[in-house]
Amino acid sequence: MTFKLPTDKLGIPLLGIGSGTYYFKRSPDLPPNEQLVSIFTTAVEKGFVHLDSAEVYGNDAELKASLQKLLAGGKIKREDIFITDKYFAGDGSYTAHSKHKNPYERLTQLLADLDTPYVDLYLLHAPFIKKETHGFDLKEAWAFLQQAHDEGLAKRIGVSNFAVEDLKQIWDSTKTNPQVNQIEFNAFLQEQTPGIVEFSQSKGIVVEAYSPLSPITAADLTQGAGLHFAEYLDSLASKYAKTRLQVLLRWVIQRDIVPVTTTSKPERFAEFEGVFGWQLDDAEVSHLSKLGAAYKPPLRKYWKPEYSKYDK
Repeated sequence: MTFKLPTDKLGIPLLGIGSGTYYFKRSPDLPPNEQLVSIFTTAVEKGFVHLDSAEVYGNDAELKASLQKLLAGGKIKREDIFITDKYFAGDGSYTAHSKHKNPYERLTQLLADLDTPYVDLYLLHAPFIKKETHGFDLKEAWAFLQQAHDEGLAKRIGVSNFAVEDLKQIWDSTKTNPQVNQIEFNAFLQEQTPGIVEFSQSKGIVVEAYSPLSPITAADLTQGAGLHFAEYLDSLASKYAKTRLQVLLRWVIQRDIVPVTTTSKPERFAEFEGVFGWQLDDAEVSHLSKLGAAYKPPLRKYWKPEYSKYDK
């Protein structure tokens, strides 16, 4: 590996390489996406060892192929790689969810398929779980993750897209509380649901951010709050001799949040390296946060039926 990726207090590498969005497959039965296999493999070889996947992404085959390639030479060991998986809970419509009997069964099947003894992080992908549709409720779903944790099948356990009330529902229901909450987070959407970042961090839950680069990939930066944000972002990029991407990811990290992003370009890893080894001033972090919060409505790309009611 050519680069050592820093980690947070739980040992989570401070930049995840995702396989959703761009690499999402409508069916896991489709042939493996060789581009994703290459990106995962290249990422780890260059030191970006945090691979983020999920049942619903349909990319188990790509993850398996990547692991086989990486471990074949013997230079990289399984413990050098950080793998995240997520149980497909479904959405607020409660019309579809995992084909597996429960989250524990999903994980054991995945581990057998990948030929690996554990994942480093296992998440409930959403809180929309109830006995009538899943055969178990949210507390019972969390108990299945606790079982996986107890047996060493998941080194860490957590949730994704959980609101404060969802976290409270399972808090202290087993001996291990959620260690991670992965949410949609960026400068133009700083609260996926009301108070979720502050609450999670106050409980010692590591917040992970997916879609952290939305302000420069999906926003209007030509007028109003978007333009003001872009002008300040560019001034910081100029000051530190960095790119917009590097400044935005640095801002996320200095909010004590772990960014998870993706790429189709191997050359992007050199740019990712430039996220580390320097810092924004506290005042600059605060001002970026203030300018980003002024972008209205918030830039929400996912879970709109469930959470857009909070947009103002």
